[in-house]
Amino acid sequence: MSSLSYLPSKDALLRSEAIQQAISRIGRTAVSYELDELLDELRVELSHPGTDNMSREAITRLLEDRLNQKVAARSRERIQRVINATGVVLHTNLGRAPLASEAIERVIEVASAYSNLEYDLTTGERGKRSSNVARLAMQIFGCESSTIVNNCAAAVLLTLNTIAEGGEVIISRGELIEIGGSFRLPDVIAKSGARLREVGTTNRTRITDYENAITDNTRVIMHAHPSNYRIVGFTEKPQLEALAELSRSSGIPLFVDAGSGCTFQLEGEPQIADTLNRGASIVSFSGDKLLGGPQAGIIVGEAKYVERIARNPLARALRVDKMTLAALESTLEIHSRGEAASKIPAHSSIRATKEELAHRVQRFAERVSTISELQIEIVEAGSSVGGGCAPQVELPSMVLAVSSPNLSAEQIEMRLRASDPPVIARIAEGKVLVDLRCVRDSEESEVLDALKGMIETAPSGIE
Repeated sequence: MSSLSYLPSKDALLRSEAIQQAISRIGRTAVSYELDELLDELRVELSHPGTDNMSREAITRLLEDRLNQKVAARSRERIQRVINATGVVLHTNLGRAPLASEAIERVIEVASAYSNLEYDLTTGERGKRSSNVARLAMQIFGCESSTIVNNCAAAVLLTLNTIAEGGEVIISRGELIEIGGSFRLPDVIAKSGARLREVGTTNRTRITDYENAITDNTRVIMHAHPSNYRIVGFTEKPQLEALAELSRSSGIPLFVDAGSGCTFQLEGEPQIADTLNRGASIVSFSGDKLLGGPQAGIIVGEAKYVERIARNPLARALRVDKMTLAALESTLEIHSRGEAASKIPAHSSIRATKEELAHRVQRFAERVSTISELQIEIVEAGSSVGGGCAPQVELPSMVLAVSSPNLSAEQIEMRLRASDPPVIARIAEGKVLVDLRCVRDSEESEVLDALKGMIETAPSGIE
């Protein structure tokens, strides 16, 4: 008899104890959907020659096992906390900057109740949703006005659509950047409704190149900071002050996409306040990079331009929600008080010294040494800022190198990644490096548990 005749019905499966456990985890609708796919797959498999010897019980167990694997995979696909032991501070794949505890508390407060998002508590009338954030930005960056959208790419798109639609944007060929996910600045300029006017060459652009490119159709002089790369060697580019002088003399605004939102001294990264002081008309930057806040695109600069940008109908489509505003407001308050170095996690991680990390990793290594199956040593390694920021800056670190006679580096890394919570490390020279730069003190015990747990049998579906 064909094994197909032993294939249980979906209704029968949904009543089984094993499937009921899956339902309790992800819900009946989701389980029913997964079972439909599994039953279809198994019908095809059981129609092949050599599969006519499976019993009803074996088929049922196979379906239950496959369903459990799918449920486990679902739980790993959902957004969840991971421990960043890579040493990359603003790791884009891991969510970039973690929020300060104050910002987290503010988000919880605003998200769990009603708020004065667009309500003026003084007048009792409709208010502006980002008025306090705008005031804080003025204080911190010294700008006349500011507005907020959902990320920096949106800030660039909105700015150019507002002030350059139908006209030309002059920019150096060496600044036609591409960020993660093949997202290219020329494509953003095209979507804004403006036309790209490239000047100079990849490695050398002079102020005269900009001057000669200005026509009656020019709407913006643009400078894009090369956040994730550097051009070195036989190079030339005009200083920002020269571009600002050209902007003033021509009456054409100078728009600077600063990218990282830097507020402190870091090699190769422009500080926002300094960029404005040097003559930029408009500056855009990210909220979740060196600013240390939530994902957002922040636009600051001269009121005559920024207020036009804020009135653009696209601004509503690109605006941020109450939780983002709450987190950004709290982050800016920390900057305003001069407490970023101690209270914003990304700043603390970047500023951690090699000596501080050596002390931490030594204490941690003593705890790991109790795991007899592991071989460990403390080694020098370089951490990085990440997030497309400061590509030439290496942050000196002391890290824990982990190896095992019974497991490859790839197996160790995979098992750490399969732990709960997942521990994300990196491999170098055949060893797994555990960098504590971005690991909170409270997370060290979880990393230790993950190292102990990986010695045991790997979880189902991982290897």
